[in-house]
Amino acid sequence: MPHSQTSASRDSLAGVRLARGASPWLLPTVATAALSLVRARRSGAAKAVAVPATALAAGMLWFFRDPEREIAQGRVISPADGVVQSIMPWKDGRTRVAIFMSPLNVHVNRAPLSGTITSVEHVPGGFVPAFNKESENNERVVWHFDTELGDIEMIQIAGAVARRIVPYLPEGTKVEQGERIGLIRFGSRVDLYLPEGVEVAVEVGQKTVAGVTRIDRD
Repeated sequence: MPHSQTSASRDSLAGVRLARGASPWLLPTVATAALSLVRARRSGAAKAVAVPATALAAGMLWFFRDPEREIAQGRVISPADGVVQSIMPWKDGRTRVAIFMSPLNVHVNRAPLSGTITSVEHVPGGFVPAFNKESENNERVVWHFDTELGDIEMIQIAGAVARRIVPYLPEGTKVEQGERIGLIRFGSRVDLYLPEGVEVAVEVGQKTVAGVTRIDRD
């Protein structure tokens, strides 16, 4: 089993697989909900707290779910669940595919190809909504993979709500295609740069599933 999948399985609650890195947000929320439900039998104030606390805990469980995936076949697969926001030719011949992740999407990102992680760089920045053009200057983590197609760049971009990116793997790690590599908490964006000569198979507005949707075309 890949390293990141093993690590991800450490965070779980009531049989639900949760994303590694969810505990600091999820555990206090669930504890508050559980305590308010217990006290609700004897306190009207606790009843008033129990309903929103339980709803928030359920929302957190949904936000931080990390389902197993049957990894698709193909040279390049989607690193993120979401919607293709833009497909843009780049000055150096590459093509950037930007995938917007809403708060309702799975937030765990996966390796688009097998290879070796050659760098993982955290870049400080702002927190404007991830669908804005200005989000290119947001807090982000820049990944580079040495793959059979050469260097592949992937960027995790924080949004207005997603203010923390959690990389799972360090530089030098060999990864399998579709392996879990990191988490962006709540809504955000992932940019994937395809090498020159690689044709894009997705289109703007198309939904993607990490590890399942193929990004390139034969």
